[in-house]
Amino acid sequence: MPNPFDLAGRRALVTGSSRGIGLAIARALLDAGAHVIVHGRDPRTVDDAVGALGSVYGTGAVSSAVFDITDEGGVIDGIRSLEAVGPVDILVNNAGMQHREPMLEVSVADFERVIRTDLTSAFLVGRTVARGMIERGGGAIVNICSVQTDLARPTIGAYTAAKGGLRNLTKAMTAEWAGHGVRANGVAPGYIRTELTQPLVDDPAFNAWVLGRTPVGRWGEPDDIGGAVVWLASDASRFVSGQVVFVDGGMTAVV
Repeated sequence: MPNPFDLAGRRALVTGSSRGIGLAIARALLDAGAHVIVHGRDPRTVDDAVGALGSVYGTGAVSSAVFDITDEGGVIDGIRSLEAVGPVDILVNNAGMQHREPMLEVSVADFERVIRTDLTSAFLVGRTVARGMIERGGGAIVNICSVQTDLARPTIGAYTAAKGGLRNLTKAMTAEWAGHGVRANGVAPGYIRTELTQPLVDDPAFNAWVLGRTPVGRWGEPDDIGGAVVWLASDASRFVSGQVVFVDGGMTAVV
């Protein structure tokens, strides 16, 4: 019997994959046999990630893409530039940002910047890639959501609104594209230890809150996210669409 998790012969674009969770997702997809396109805005950072992955998986297993996910023209040109690599079979909308400021104080510009980066970008990249997937009759999109898809904390209102919207964007993608063979699902990480969240890990009060609020009793690691993404990108989940899988150590399952 063929391995339903095998991604050999498929090309996966992972936005924001030069570091952190995105880089871990790229490794997981490579482990499953996919050709991975590492994406970012900084050419140097992308090249470093491609070189590091290529040294492990072979230079032919990894490509690069550099474009601004919030600029429609840049997205269209960036996806078009991948034609030499081949059609994108798997899209992981991972790139995003955070902004911490009370809603009574946050500027409209900063609020809209978070929405554009964390939500509108998934729409722009998603529909650009989906056009080719629909023409070919199949593909898989995985949107990286968050526990803030379901929960809220003070000072991150824009991020919470964006990630809540990303859940319903995932459903909208399913409503319009599943009939053409394009599945869309989400993965919602809990609190993951990365270089961006290290200051929170180092904050004794916040660290204690995370450990006490998470039933498994630890922060997540970037590598904890890859398995769920591989499953949703593979034939193992061929009848799954419009769903969000929480990978949060049980945080959203308890009160």
